Amino acid sequence: MRLDARTAKLLQPGQHIMVDGCPGLRLVATATRRTWTYRYKSPSDGRMRQVALGGWPAMSPAAAAGAWADLRARRDAGQDPALDRRAARQVAAPDGRKARIGVYTVRELVADYLAGHIEKRRKPKGAAEVRRLFDRLLAPIDALPAAALTRQQAFGLLESLSSTPVQTRQLRQELGAAWDYAADAGRLPDSAVNWWRLVMRGRLRSKGAVLQGEHRGTVKRVLHAAELGQLVRWLPNFTRLVGDALTLYLWTGARGAEIVAMQAREIAQESDGWWWTVPKGKTKNARHERATDLRVPLVGRALDVVRRRLENAPPPQGYLFARTARRRKDGKGEKAGGHIEQKVLGVAVWNAMPYCQSRPEYQRARLPVTHWAPHDLRRSARTLLASMGCPPDVAESVLGHMLPGVEGVYNMYDYDAERRQWLTRLSARLEELAAA
Repeated sequence: MRLDARTAKLLQPGQHIMVDGCPGLRLVATATRRTWTYRYKSPSDGRMRQVALGGWPAMSPAAAAGAWADLRARRDAGQDPALDRRAARQVAAPDGRKARIGVYTVRELVADYLAGHIEKRRKPKGAAEVRRLFDRLLAPIDALPAAALTRQQAFGLLESLSSTPVQTRQLRQELGAAWDYAADAGRLPDSAVNWWRLVMRGRLRSKGAVLQGEHRGTVKRVLHAAELGQLVRWLPNFTRLVGDALTLYLWTGARGAEIVAMQAREIAQESDGWWWTVPKGKTKNARHERATDLRVPLVGRALDVVRRRLENAPPPQGYLFARTARRRKDGKGEKAGGHIEQKVLGVAVWNAMPYCQSRPEYQRARLPVTHWAPHDLRRSARTLLASMGCPPDVAESVLGHMLPGVEGVYNMYDYDAERRQWLTRLSARLEELAAA
């Protein structure tokens, strides 16, 4: 029979469809799913056996035919695919542990994904965020058998969390990757369907931030010239730490994560002035093979901030924005060491907004420029460079963006001289706005 989507959907439980041109390949229906199987006579003992290839529609007819061809070739060579697969499940797993014979739960699956993939390939902060995401949101399904998870169960979990679409979309992506990892490692049968790749696809979209009970949308905030002047004049109202970090946002265009992790060993005075060299591993481009260290010229207020903070950068790490010890509400002390988290800057800016209602008993100066976050300063610096006539490739190199497409492959120029030239001009422009 010729297979099409309509025929597959109308297939009743207990029925199956034979695929023309592929002897032994069939689509079998049960009450809850439709599965591709290969039914054959064993070359070893002549018994009829079958092997599940995957679920429909996750596995297309073309993919099923390809899997069938591989197994048929193995059978023709004298192998028994079903017995080989059964034996493979009994051998030791790649990490030396015995493969699980009992029920493999969702909780065990995500634990393997965290240990075998996330913690090896993500930075510590990112790995901790994924672990926290699983710990907080998987309770309704974590004891269920991973291989038997149904489409309804996957949809039900995501639907119950859909009021926070950004977080739910991240959970869906990570679970989809976790299921793929488990399948590749042989911890799930080939018939298991990765429903996380199929349910709620394209339906988890952010409505933007909610401010004072209203959605602001997903617009990207850019401070215009007069607002930048106001803000620069107001920066001394922040603590020295926060004011210095926000100054570096404007005067360098660097990312917040790069700024808070700045170390004394990354600062050097060279023949043409002071430079901050951000190691590739600290940048957002760390995963790209062609990426390099980010070279940031320090001019104007950026240089003043860095030289002043260098004097008090505590050894041995020498972080310019070092975290200090503080006492928690439970009376226990928090050890010093490391650098502040990027979110410290966002919280400080939020607390200074005139519409912020947190800790109303705490008297503080209120910002004259509203509805912005620290990252908007990076966007504002890029926009100000464009308004001054800075060439796009130079402005992108200032921000540490990799050039796209063919140009990124063939243009290996470092733009150091141009970056210094345009950040010097940007510094002068910001001073003009502050003095206006």
